[in-house]
Amino acid sequence: MKIRDLPPMATLRAFEAASRLQSFTGAAEELFVTHGAVSQQVRALEAQLGVSLFVRKGKRVTNTEAGQRYARKIAAALQQLADASDEVAEQGRERRLVISTLPSFAARWLMPRIGSFIEAHPDIDLELRASTELVDLQREGVDVAIRHGSGHYPGLHVEKLMDEYYFAACSPNFNDGILPATPRELIESPLLHSSRDESWRAWLDRAGLHEVAEPTRGSRYFDSTYLLDAAIAGHGVALVRHTIALADIAEGRLVKLFDIEVPASFALFFVCTPSRLALPRVQLFRAWLLETMAAFQAEQQRIRLSAAQAGGDRRAAP
Repeated sequence: MKIRDLPPMATLRAFEAASRLQSFTGAAEELFVTHGAVSQQVRALEAQLGVSLFVRKGKRVTNTEAGQRYARKIAAALQQLADASDEVAEQGRERRLVISTLPSFAARWLMPRIGSFIEAHPDIDLELRASTELVDLQREGVDVAIRHGSGHYPGLHVEKLMDEYYFAACSPNFNDGILPATPRELIESPLLHSSRDESWRAWLDRAGLHEVAEPTRGSRYFDSTYLLDAAIAGHGVALVRHTIALADIAEGRLVKLFDIEVPASFALFFVCTPSRLALPRVQLFRAWLLETMAAFQAEQQRIRLSAAQAGGDRRAAP
């Protein structure tokens, strides 16, 4: 077949996605088109080639033997096109470093520290994309992601940065400065909740309050930044992530209540595509991030010891 007679690119992409996902619906969602559009493109491709590429079984589809062979070759060809496009596009953006992470982590951890990286590497233009959505690094041109998750990201380079944990905290001025003296007193206070982070259940169990039902009353915030701001403003007691709250603890805007910490169900990871790992700008950022994370963990240990000492002093006070 001559190049001018090849099926349209949109048709080949629809076929590849449907073959990989074994679903027209999944392919439609991935390509942001309708189920009918994928089905129509596949029928047109089958008509052009004169062979059946899928066996339809209700809502599920599987490749025929010919479809399997064709899918392997089309996937390889499309990947070659993607790699070639990346190589050319890279020449035009070799100075730009694109980083993706959560808004709360960007605002509370990364932005207060990133200045040292910018000063050390003025030739690199930083682009920070903060979003709660899980981005496709390859498709969206992201160099590095700092992800909160399980670390299971198939096909990507993944390095664990640190574990995450939660603790209860509030403003030192909360309740006119009369802070809860025991965990049981704490649950009688206004509690603040996060729609995305851990619930209070694990903290209550760690505090020995197994019989206490999961609290449902109190304000709820989708973004952890707003949760922290509400706690700092004295609106109640929040269960906060240590990575974004320790600066507020160190500077006295928040007080850690009790020496009770709950491990998070996720950790922080450095993530990038294997092809971008070797890029000089990515290697420079990775080295800076690992060094800065190590310094943060040392600072974190100091703050934990200081908070434990302060808690002991409060308990010993008459």
